[in-house]
Parts: sequence; structure tokens; C-alpha cells
Amino acid sequence: MAAVRHRSSATPLALAYAALVLYASLYPFTGWRWPPGQTLPTMAVLAWPPWRHDFDLWSNLLGYLPLGALLLIAARRSGVRVLGTLALAVAAPALLSYAMEVLQHFVPGRHPSLKDLALNSAGALCGALLAGLWHAVGLVDRWHALRERWFARDSAGALALLALWPVALLFPAPVSFGLGQVDERLRETLADWLHDVPWADAAYQLLAAPAPPVEALRPLTEALIVACGLLAPCLLAYGIVAPGWRRVAMAAGACALGVGGMTLSTLLNFGPAHALAWLSPVTLPGLGLGALLAVLLAPLPPRLVPGVGLVVLTGLVVGVAQAPDDPYFAQSLQAWEQGQFVRFHGLAQWIGWLWPYAAMGWMLSRLGLRR
Repeated sequence: MAAVRHRSSATPLALAYAALVLYASLYPFTGWRWPPGQTLPTMAVLAWPPWRHDFDLWSNLLGYLPLGALLLIAARRSGVRVLGTLALAVAAPALLSYAMEVLQHFVPGRHPSLKDLALNSAGALCGALLAGLWHAVGLVDRWHALRERWFARDSAGALALLALWPVALLFPAPVSFGLGQVDERLRETLADWLHDVPWADAAYQLLAAPAPPVEALRPLTEALIVACGLLAPCLLAYGIVAPGWRRVAMAAGACALGVGGMTLSTLLNFGPAHALAWLSPVTLPGLGLGALLAVLLAPLPPRLVPGVGLVVLTGLVVGVAQAPDDPYFAQSLQAWEQGQFVRFHGLAQWIGWLWPYAAMGWMLSRLGLRR
């Protein structure tokens, strides 16, 4: 049997997507209670509800389509036979959906539904059939052949992070390309955990104390954050692409995806008329600086890429932590958390929070390999 040269990037993407489905299904993770008058056997039997809003129907159908496609591709690349891959790609999302529907009994405001389970399973089946069609016409094999020519071995993790980066940009941020602003939410979560814990009263008082006022970012600081936010995925790509024109092509693709992601995020938050409002007099120089640095660093030797990437990612996280929230950011965040974007909020929020730290972990692993 021929040795497998690459681990499919569909595997980490499927795991990440399943985790995000779990978050979106059980959001907001507060107010858990045992449903009155219910027992475990009665909760295990889902009811078919009346017809609901079209948005709910389409989101339940399309939400599981990528999961079915990713699972089928990952199973096929692992050597599983055709029928086995199809069964896995449909059964695993169906079981996940059933578990989420049952657990929604305990979450106020969520309504378990047999219709949702059927739509989720149908979406996974459509995704699996679509991925099977890609296999049949040779698209997946062509992608893997292209991947072997372009990317280094063990590139699955970096490719998964690069695929998730545009999704992370959809979540509202106080600074363009400013990912990783998780410090305030982390502080609030820790304070909730330590509330009424006698031996941790001092830590609780410190965490629960109001945060000191944050001054507005200087234009140069904001431009540097934008540059670091654009340069980070470029360096991630440089870690799996040999020096040469392919790196420049990857940097150009990252710039295009970044501009598209920020434009789509602004469109979702403020409407089509304001889709390009994020291109401010501060953002444009930051974009230009990030693109210029990406080109200048394209010849960087592979052994130096992880170290430079860690410096850039650290600068991004530290800079974003200093950014204050403005009224427009608070307004867009409220629209995501309380409107119809709640499912997209769960998807993009976690990716936007954790993407820089996951990229740091990958860079550190590459440093260990180099040594």
C-alpha cells in the first residue's frame, strides 16, 4: 500500500465545524434548567413543530451541508470505502444534530424539533453527495495534486487555519483585521466562575473591578494593527510554501480574501450602501504596509518564518487588546448577538477570538520541528 503523503485538511476543518455547530446550537449557554414536566424518555422523542420562518428552515438545511462534505472527503482520504464514507458523512451529523436537539430542552429560548433534525440530516446528505460528485469528477484528486506541488508536507493545520481566516473577519472588530480580542470576555468569564468562592475573593474583586478607560488608538498604531492582521495569514502560508512566486501569489490571495471578508462584514452590519466604509484614511496605509511587508518577506528562509510569524501575531494580539470599543462596534455587535445572525455570531465569534492563538500554536509546532 502506498504511503499517505498528506493528512487531509478536511479532518481538522470537520472537527472545527462540528465544535462551532455545537456552540451555535446551545447558544447562549446560560439559564440551564430542567424542563418542567419532562422526563428523559419524553425528551428523547422529538416533536414535529408547526411551520416556522424560512430563515430557520434554510439555516438548518445549509448549516450541516459543509459538515457532511468535509466528513466524506476526510473519510475518503483516509482510505474508507465509498459506502462507509457516505454512511459516516450522514450518520455522524445526524447523531450530532439529535444530541443538540435533546440538549436544547435545557436551554431557555431554544425549541427542540424533529423538523430541525430532519433538515440537518438532509443538509449533511446533500453535502456528502456533493463531495461525492467532486470525487467522481476528479476535483478532489486535482486539489490534492495541486497541494502536493504547492505546499509542504504536514500542511493540513495551516491550510485549515487559512480557510477559517476569512470567516474570522466576518465577526465585528473594533479595528479592521483585528482578531483575538478575547481578553475582556475571558476576564468576565473568570469573574463569573470565581463569584461566591470564599478562597478566591481577592481574585474575584480584581477581575470584577471596572476596567480602566482606554484611550483611542493613534493612527499609526491602528495602521500597524491592520498591517499585522493582513501579514499574519501571509506568514502562515509562507510556512508551508517554498520561497518563490508561489508565496507572492498566496499573499495576493490573502489580500483579496481579506478585503472581501472585511467588505462582507461591513455589508452585513451596516447595509450594502456602507460596505466599503471600513476603508478609512487609517486602514488604507495599513493595508499598503501589510502588502508591502508580505512581498518583502516572501524570500524569507523557511526556518525563519515561524519566528517572524510569532512576532507579528503577538503584535496583533497586543495591539487589538489596547483598542477601545466605539459606538459603531457596540451597535454591530448587538445586531449579531440579538438578531438573525446569532448562528453566524457563534461561528465567526469563536474563530475571530481564537484564530491568532491557534496560528501561534502552529508556528510554535513548526519551530519545534525545525529544531
